[in-house]
Amino acid sequence: MSSTSEHRADIGRLWQEHMRAPFPARLHTVEAAGVEMALLDATIAGCVSVWHDNGGSLDSERRQTLRKRIAELDQVLPLITEAEELRYLERLHQLALLASDTSPQLE
Repeated sequence: MSSTSEHRADIGRLWQEHMRAPFPARLHTVEAAGVEMALLDATIAGCVSVWHDNGGSLDSERRQTLRKRIAELDQVLPLITEAEELRYLERLHQLALLASDTSPQLE
């Protein structure tokens, strides 16, 4: 399998896991490091969904959005101590990294 198809398979697997996982209940009302967790999740999920629908491509605006949200997750993750929440957010972080850093850019 080529690295591109492996990359798509990795994102596809993580995306399916993410879609099956319930959003951790406590995070609905949590703002960590000034970041609203439900909005963070929805924004990243929306960008990854577009990446998936576009065959592995994102426009520059969504790539920039993902990079901003990755930076926010980098601040938030050390503050999360509950295992389920941490697993959920680490998967979200990985999805954002994969979709933003290696996808071809569309203008």
